[in-house]
Formats: sequence, C-alpha cells, structure tokens
Amino acid sequence: MNHWITAVLLQISGFYLPGLAPVSFCEEDKKTGDCQSEIQLFVNRLDSVESVLPYEYDVFDFCQDAEEKRPSENLGQVLFGERIETSPYKFTFRKDESCQKVCTKSYDTTKLEDKANLEFLKRGMQLNYQHHWIVDNMPVTWCYDVEDNQKYCNPGFPIGCLVTTEGRPKDACVINSEFNKKNTFYVFNHVDITITYHSGEHENWNGARLVSARLEPKSVKHSSENSQTCQGPPMEIPGEFSSNLNVTYSYSVTFESTDLIKWASRWDYILVSMPHTNIQWFSIMNSLVIVLFLSGMVAMIMLRTLHKDIARYNQVDQEDAQEESGWKQVHGDVFRPPQKGMLLSVFLGQGTQIFIMTFITLFLACLGFLSPANRGALMTCAVVLWVLLGTPAGYVSARLYKSFGGEKWKTSVFLTALLCPGIVFADFFLMNLILWVEGSSAAIPFGTLVAVLGLWFGISVPLTFVGAYFGFKKPVIEHPVRTNQIPRQIPEQSFFTKPVPGIIMGGILPFGCIFIQLFFILNSIWSHQMYYMFGFLFLVFIILVITCSEATILLCYFHLCAEDYHWWWRSFLTSGFTAVYLFVYAIHYFFSKLQIQGAASTILYFGYTMIMVLIFFLFTGTIGFFACFWFVHKIYSVVKVD
Repeated sequence: MNHWITAVLLQISGFYLPGLAPVSFCEEDKKTGDCQSEIQLFVNRLDSVESVLPYEYDVFDFCQDAEEKRPSENLGQVLFGERIETSPYKFTFRKDESCQKVCTKSYDTTKLEDKANLEFLKRGMQLNYQHHWIVDNMPVTWCYDVEDNQKYCNPGFPIGCLVTTEGRPKDACVINSEFNKKNTFYVFNHVDITITYHSGEHENWNGARLVSARLEPKSVKHSSENSQTCQGPPMEIPGEFSSNLNVTYSYSVTFESTDLIKWASRWDYILVSMPHTNIQWFSIMNSLVIVLFLSGMVAMIMLRTLHKDIARYNQVDQEDAQEESGWKQVHGDVFRPPQKGMLLSVFLGQGTQIFIMTFITLFLACLGFLSPANRGALMTCAVVLWVLLGTPAGYVSARLYKSFGGEKWKTSVFLTALLCPGIVFADFFLMNLILWVEGSSAAIPFGTLVAVLGLWFGISVPLTFVGAYFGFKKPVIEHPVRTNQIPRQIPEQSFFTKPVPGIIMGGILPFGCIFIQLFFILNSIWSHQMYYMFGFLFLVFIILVITCSEATILLCYFHLCAEDYHWWWRSFLTSGFTAVYLFVYAIHYFFSKLQIQGAASTILYFGYTMIMVLIFFLFTGTIGFFACFWFVHKIYSVVKVD
C-alpha cells in the first residue's frame, strides 16, 4: 500500500518527494546538462549485529577517494550515526570494466601503525562488520539464496570472514569451500557489480535511470599488482601476523538494461525479499482478537451492568442507598486530588506531546514521505515535531495541575519542560560519551549536540511556557460531583483489586497487541534490517490506543465497584506498565536473538533501551489516564447525587 502511494506521488509530473528526484544517465559522448555519465559510488558507515558500535569507512584502512566529499546530512542521519562519503569506485554509464585495480594496501610487520590497522581490520572481520554502499541514493545489495529457495537481498555485505582455530567457518566463510584454513581471515577485496537501468525509451524523460545495483563479494589473491586476472586462490590474512602483507582491492562492473522495472518501484526487490508480510498479518489478527475481546467486555459493562447500576441508583431512596455498595458510594471522593499531583500532571503533559508526535510521524510515514529512500527523514520528523509540540504539553500539564488544586505553577511548568527531556538527554549524553571514547561514527558531533540543546531550550521550552500560560488562564475543570471534606475509608480489598496486581495485569493485553511488531522494530534497530511497513505499524498504533483505553477502563470500573477511589495514578500506571513488559522483552531479545559482544555494546544497548522504555511508559500511561478520566466523568455525570 505504502509503495503504491509513493509510486502514484512519483508519477505526478513535476512533483517529487524531498531527496527522491530521479537522475538521468547517458553515455559519455551524449551527456548534457540534465543527463550525466559518471556514476559515483558512495560509502556509508560500517556496522555489525555483534556490536552496537558503527565505524566510519576510513577507520578500516580501505581505499579512499583522493577528493573526498561528504554530502550534507540531515539531523536524523547525524543522530543515527550515518556518515556518507565519496569512494574511489567511479564508473562510466554503460562502460563495462573487468578487474580494475582500486588501490593496494601494504602492511609492514615492523611498523606499529600498520600492525594496528591490520588488527582493527581483523577485528572487523571477526565481528562480521558490513559495508553499506550507495549508488544513485539506492543501496548496493548482495543477493543470495536462503531456505525454501527464497532469495534475500541484503543492503550490506561483509568486509571478510574468519575460519576459527577449530576449523569452523564463521558467517560469510560458509559460501566458499576454499575458505578452510584454520585461524585464518579471508578479506573480500574484489566485488563484481551489476548495475541495472531502465533505458527510458517510450518515456518522457531524457537518458536512462538506474533501477538496481547488485554485487557479489569475492576474496582474490592477485598474482601481481599490475596484471590482475581476479582469478585464483582467496586472499588470506593469517591469524598471527608474521610477514609483510599486500592487499589489492579491485572491482568489475557490468551494465544491464531492463524496462520491466519502473524507477518509482526500484526498491521493491529489496523489500519483497524480506519474508515478513505473512507474520505481520498474523500479528494484526492476533491484536484484533484481543481488541474484540476487550471491546466486548467494555460494551457489556457499559450497556448492561452500568445501565442497571444507574437505573438502580437513580430509583432507590437515599436511605436504601446507604446500604448499597458499588461505585456510586465513592462519588464524594472519586475526584479528590491525587497525591504527587504535580508529577502526574508533568507526566501527562509529556505523554500528550509524545502521543501527538507519534501519531503525526506515523501518518506521514504511511503516506510515503518517510520512506527508507529518504534517509534520516523519520528521525528528523520526530525530533522537529517533538520540539514544536511543547505547547500542548504545557497546556495539558497546567490545566490538570490547576484542577488538582496546585499552586506551585512555576515549578510545574519547569518540570514539564525539563524533567523527562532532561532524563532522555542525560542518558543520550552518557551513551554518546561511550561512543566517543570507542571512536565510533555514531558519536554525535559537539556542534550537533549544541544544536539539539538549542532546539530544546530555544524553541521547545518557550512553547511549553506559552501552553502553560493558556492552560492556567482557563477555568478549573468542572467535575460532575462535589468532593467531601472528609475522605471515605476504603474497605478491605481482595487480592485482584489491590493496586499492584491490577497494575501488573493491566499491561499484559496492550503488550500482547504489539510484541510481534516490536520484534521487527528491534530487528531494524539492532540487526540493521530495513523497516518499511509503516501501514502495519499505524494499524498496530491504533489497536494499541484502543487496547490501553479499554483495559484501563475495565480495571478502573472493577476498582470503583470495590469502593477504591484512588484511580488517578492507577489509571496512568495500569497502561503504563506495558513499558515494563517492553523492557523484559528487550532483555529476552538481547540474550536470545543478538550476539552482541563487549561491555561497551551491552551498556549502549540497555542505555538506548531505557530511553525507549521511558518514552513508551509516558505514551501508554497518558492514553490509559485520559480514557479513564473520560469514563469516570461520564458515569458520575449520569447518576443522581443528593
């Protein structure tokens, strides 16, 4: 669906999404102002599923471009640690080349720098670090067969592989039986690149357009530097560095024409190769069953039980009502302000900001504006929206704090603007220090950190104050019933209506709706898989909102029936507890699905996970609170109280 919308948008004459305008290519003797012949291959940062630390291309001592240029990167790319630069791999359109030398890297055993460079390269092969190359804003893919004769196209390829001291080939070493020497590294120093293009015949544009770029990595020991045949034994790097070593890097490129693939759908072959769609539909059906079950329960309570309750409460005399039990009995206490009301109002203000940000970001992603082709757009959009949505946060926080009878309004506004963003920034800053110490490309430059702080204090904080000003100017929220001066005693509660069991139970159903989707999101973050199914994600988002609301309303009703009127914090924590299950799942995912090694990577994984958990806690807690707030207002507004 998303791709269809993107394709339609791209077909509209003269309109292209930002960063997605097509480039036309011609042969060298036919090039014009709007049709170029040189194809520049860009390189991005290298990453690994066994390490959270990405590194820039230059760190690994590969061949570098003599005139290195870096295209301007948006905020999202910088925050995600993308570092795109030009490479020495340059091709001419429709000019096939065979076994072209790029450069030779020499390693001398007597030089410490050479020794360190080679050790770093070997460490990269051991941890299965992957190249990410880009041609015409499109990933250069390595396609290979997986189980059930399916073809998987990986938007990255390994720098090499290792055969262990026991003779066991690791990772990509399984592809070639010649990779069999114990305690030996095999570097992929040659690539066979195939670039496919749409000729543009019978179309209304000049020249051809590239529709795919595939490669096959090979390990080749070149017989001499100048007479390469790109055939022969693999390029071995022994585990023990004892003699001088030369590694020659080379490439071959061929061009193929096809008019079957349109430029607008050129990413499809990568996305189709990811076998997730069936599981996604199973996830949606699973979530819908939970929603139908909850909706049935809520409908039964609303239509039958509540209707009977209201009819009974409105008919009986006041004397009989004294002997009644149930939710009407706590009408004089149900709107009694909660303890720590300021903190609750701060959380709800931040939660509202996160909710609106998430909704708009996912909606734009569904329309195709934040597709994988538009690099960094998703993160940029989320950050900019969060900054601009300070006003709703301040407004909601101020209105609720005023209705709780709070008077320290300055403290309330400061906490709304600074508390949760401050926790996130402090965590992010600590993670950034670790990345900086490790020399990773994901370390945010100091200038970008200052820019983020500028956005926060220069735009978000003032907007929060503006929202709070309007919130405090508004009259206090009127409740349908008056609050008694003396608090009512809460009767002895059964195990299931006590606060903690209710809160723990409340998070189970919302988590059940999202855990399959959560697996794919964690895969895209930590296993570097492409995430593009925003349509599914938006549907799951809607289902999560409904489930959080209904689960909280159900439990709120049961507690009120048990004459426990402390619902303010409980409604927030009931659905907010989903974040605790998310954290438990992230721990399970870390130990069962990832092969992350090293203390730094482990700290980074859990550091970033804590940011996700806090944001999700505020997001789900806010949904539950406002659903319960509406429900309590509704039921007490239709019952007669003397």
